[in-house]
Amino acid sequence: MAVQFGVFVPQGWRMDLVEIRDPVEQYEAMTQVAKIADLISAYDSVWVYDHFHTVPKPTLETTFECWTITAALARDTQRVKVGQMVSCLGYRNPAYLAKVASTVDVLSHGRLYCGIGAGWYEHEWRAYGYGFPETRDRMRAFREATQIMVKMWTEERPTFQGEYFTINEPINEPKGVQKPYPSLWIGGGGEQVTLKLVAQYGNACNVGGDPDTLRHKFAVLQGHCETVGRAYDEIIRSSNLNVILLNDGADPLAATEKIRAALGMSFEELSKMAVVGTAETVVARVQGMVDAGVNYVIVYLPRVAYDRDLLHRFAEEVIPHID
Repeated sequence: MAVQFGVFVPQGWRMDLVEIRDPVEQYEAMTQVAKIADLISAYDSVWVYDHFHTVPKPTLETTFECWTITAALARDTQRVKVGQMVSCLGYRNPAYLAKVASTVDVLSHGRLYCGIGAGWYEHEWRAYGYGFPETRDRMRAFREATQIMVKMWTEERPTFQGEYFTINEPINEPKGVQKPYPSLWIGGGGEQVTLKLVAQYGNACNVGGDPDTLRHKFAVLQGHCETVGRAYDEIIRSSNLNVILLNDGADPLAATEKIRAALGMSFEELSKMAVVGTAETVVARVQGMVDAGVNYVIVYLPRVAYDRDLLHRFAEEVIPHID
């Protein structure tokens, strides 16, 4: 399949709305980015994060809640899909989340990308009263939760008796628009649980890392697909990329000053979490991901809340040059 692109909207989690103080104006800035992306055919989707507290450290700054804005953005747009990268299954009962997703799939007329993952941000887990189970328990609960969500979407009166979750014939109507169920994106590169779940149930995976890591993870996924008799090529292979797109000749330090100030990072720290450079540099990085097997790239543009022209620049200066 041809490489497709999505873009994150600025929801506050990455300190990307701090220059706007009024919360209503913050929401309008966020949704305006989604509306512009909706008009640019190069973007297939817009995305939000599922977090309650900002990074790189918790602050008293805005972070809009994931599924509330998923529903709102779906009604604010007409064409793009709307996804979460990714919904933490430790924050919501999976039967309830499946119901929410079904509703959003309907209200979006089938434009939902339902992203799920096991979660990792310990501070917000504990702050919101979820505890923070050991990795083993979080992954086992993740497996059960995924199975329950699929049952909620495909069975009339599903039952499940597990170690972490139990359901007893919950009714979920309507189940959604997409068939056999809303497009399910499973985030993470765990080889023994996560990628097996992708092979069994996922419409897409989301894996991070350098090209060698990506190649390895996709090879593991392909092996799991062979085991369960699934066609590997029908699974979307996505990865995320933070992009700071510089003008030719721009001073990187000056161009990233406001981003670094908001995040409290040095230039060296910022460069480790994002590709900082001209369109040529960004094209090379994206092409490396694609050559490693990625066929769906989701980009985060740190200052897009204040400079919406970044959406057009990426669509015009980067995307057309990816093979």
